[in-house]
Amino acid sequence: QVQLVESGGGLVQAGGSLRLSCAASGSIFRINAMGWYRQAPGNQRSWVATITSGGSTDYADSVKGRFTISRDNSKNTVYLQMNGLKPEDAAVYYCNMRGMTTATTDFRSWGQGTQVTVSS
Repeated sequence: QVQLVESGGGLVQAGGSLRLSCAASGSIFRINAMGWYRQAPGNQRSWVATITSGGSTDYADSVKGRFTISRDNSKNTVYLQMNGLKPEDAAVYYCNMRGMTTATTDFRSWGQGTQVTVSS
């Protein structure tokens, strides 16, 4: 019902920056929270950052001070500004949203992922 599409991944040198975007579409009544996760080869998918409908943000310790999550409610879009990228940040990044559809059902949706590669 709710589809998420990530964009903005790519190749960057260590210390560089990328801005990821994730746009939601479908029968959305409201979005309660948006988040970013990542998964590197051989690793489990791990949480990176979350922003709630009230604007509260939270970050994994590994990215605090370097990453910033933000949203544009009018566009149903969440962003992840990544600065000071490190090789260990390389992963496929996935966005996640939860909320309610216009049919008054809860939804939890994942994007298809966007690749972030960091060269040392």
